[in-house]
Amino acid sequence: MFANTASRLLAHYRENARSLPWRASPGAARTDPYRVWLSEVMLQQTTVATVIPRFQRFLDRWPTIEALAAAEDAEVLREWAGLGYYARARNLIACARAVAQRGGFPETEAELRGLPGLGDYTAAAIAAIAFGRRAVVIDTNVARVVARLHAIEQPLAETRRQIRALMDALTPDEDVGDFAQAIMDLGATVCRPRAPRCEACPLQSECAAFASGEPESFPPRALRRERPHRFGAAWWIERNDALWLVRRPARGLLGGMPALPGSEWSDVPPAEPVLATVAHGFTHFTLDLAVVARSEPLGDGWWHPMDQIAEAGLPTLYARAVSAVLDARSERRAA
Repeated sequence: MFANTASRLLAHYRENARSLPWRASPGAARTDPYRVWLSEVMLQQTTVATVIPRFQRFLDRWPTIEALAAAEDAEVLREWAGLGYYARARNLIACARAVAQRGGFPETEAELRGLPGLGDYTAAAIAAIAFGRRAVVIDTNVARVVARLHAIEQPLAETRRQIRALMDALTPDEDVGDFAQAIMDLGATVCRPRAPRCEACPLQSECAAFASGEPESFPPRALRRERPHRFGAAWWIERNDALWLVRRPARGLLGGMPALPGSEWSDVPPAEPVLATVAHGFTHFTLDLAVVARSEPLGDGWWHPMDQIAEAGLPTLYARAVSAVLDARSERRAA
């Protein structure tokens, strides 16, 4: 069964593979591990549509891992702005330097896991796609496909070992890179979380979830915990058409990123009059950030020209805060 399943999936992939800038065509020579690694790091928690132009910008600026390893931290973080989950950017820098120092990427899954920021999935993906090593590649899309094939009735978080064992049995010994990308594509474009396109699925005949008549109900969704809510204040310090920016501490949320100076985030909203407020969601909590006017520079920072604020590399939270203040100012002038 498993060999036939893999063969059908590979045949479907050869006809329907997505054309992506980091991917070789089905059956073609393997992709440069730098491109595979960079794309996989960018795609964590970020959509393909968002990553495609940013991936190309990174390659244009740093075409090799040696070039990226030699880059200034601040430049890489600035280029990463807007992709979110900024710990990934810091790990990206550390990993690039580790790989450059050793003279290239290791080829085995075990050695790849030893690089900064590479977990089980990313290490397996690079081993399979870039080096043709047999590896069990499981992302969220793959886990969903496997869970539906077998009509697994528990949430994915509770069935990781079972999913891994089933995926291991399904993974062929050859064409492992194409197979990994084939099943990822199937989960992203056909076996979608909602409204799966079962009529287009090459595995429909053996899918237990399809046979049940309710494929979308597999796997069941885990209950979401309500995230705590926090408040913070950011200082708006403007002088001579320039805005005072600081760099956040290297460790912690938005580490190393440029930002507006401000208070620690807490459970109590600021009592001062605000210029604007933006709501933002992090993985483990939500935040209301109030922007408050100040007159004197605070912290170790720099003056950034207002007409070049888009090039400051502000993370999404602070870019939205700046836009909210400027929009409010424009509305007042138009009134």
